Amino acid sequence: MAIKSFQGARKQQQKETETLPFRVSDFMTRDLITFRPDQTVTEVVESLIKYKISGGPVVNENNELVGIISEGDCLKQISDSRYYNMPMEQDTVEQRMIKNVDTIDGNMNVFDAANVFLESKHRRFPIVENGKLVGQISQKDILKAALKLKGQNWK
Repeated sequence: MAIKSFQGARKQQQKETETLPFRVSDFMTRDLITFRPDQTVTEVVESLIKYKISGGPVVNENNELVGIISEGDCLKQISDSRYYNMPMEQDTVEQRMIKNVDTIDGNMNVFDAANVFLESKHRRFPIVENGKLVGQISQKDILKAALKLKGQNWK
């Protein structure tokens, strides 16, 4: 007499190696608004308002990252110019930008990048490859990645 099993076929477990890595480069913005060191802060303020951004990378003529400028940097310039009664048109991006810029590796997992954001309090990180600016990841990009991955294994 043969014994029959009443269990149906079992669904194969997905192997961890089959899951996608969800790297920073998969979610970073590649089409960036960038600034040049010789631009005026007034030009930057106009761009920040026009494009509804809070800052951006500063690059030289070779597209190498040389700094980053933010709304806060522009506000400081406005405050200083009013306090010292100095015309705003004289300040350049190079004088107001942050020169020692933290970057993130494009191959980093987006959830590891989220921890870097939490620890650093930065709103954005440029991504550089071979000395050239290739993109930028923001906190909003990480949030978009989390929504896209909702319900999946986040390893």
